[in-house]
Amino acid sequence: MWQTIKNWFGFSSNTELNDVEKMKKFLIVGLGNIGEKYTNTRHNIGFKILDFLAKNEESTFETQKLGDLATIKVKGRTLILLKPSTYMNLSGKAIKYWLEKEKIPLQNLLVVTDDLNLPFGSLRLKTKGSDGGHNGLKDTQDKLQTTKYNRFRFGISDTFSKGRQVDYVLGEWNDDENSKLEERLKTSAELIKSFALAGVNITMNQFNGK
Repeated sequence: MWQTIKNWFGFSSNTELNDVEKMKKFLIVGLGNIGEKYTNTRHNIGFKILDFLAKNEESTFETQKLGDLATIKVKGRTLILLKPSTYMNLSGKAIKYWLEKEKIPLQNLLVVTDDLNLPFGSLRLKTKGSDGGHNGLKDTQDKLQTTKYNRFRFGISDTFSKGRQVDYVLGEWNDDENSKLEERLKTSAELIKSFALAGVNITMNQFNGK
């Protein structure tokens, strides 16, 4: 049976088959802080997006090493959703561990994070870039030793007074934001699935700025 499959697809070894399977597996990481007090804060939008996606795909998170994980299947692709339990500043530790454990190639990593430099609800997918002062991205860059990894930035805007950035980021969504959040979460979930199915370039063209 395996020989027949290999002949169909032109594979000469099990190694080539394994390589193809690796390319169908993705690690989607939502950045955030653990604990009830952080659940509805702007800084935890990464967690919130993954929670929404998992629920819609009828999957649940289980606590494992360095984070909570859920797995969903999307048209032959396996998406491993990770919410690190290391707190934001050590996010890279969990990301590196699960990339290596699941043997997922770096190009199949997507890190979901908040971004002060984008208007509320604005979506931006990039294949590389600086950490922009974000501690979660800073640790990810440090642990992976590269700035060339996919990141999905969700805009939380910068409507705070001088010296109030920390309070704003760790503050909860206001009423206006909450009223628009459901639709933004739905679009964010579609972006993530498109990333796995259509690839990063097509997804950037379709969703960036939407």
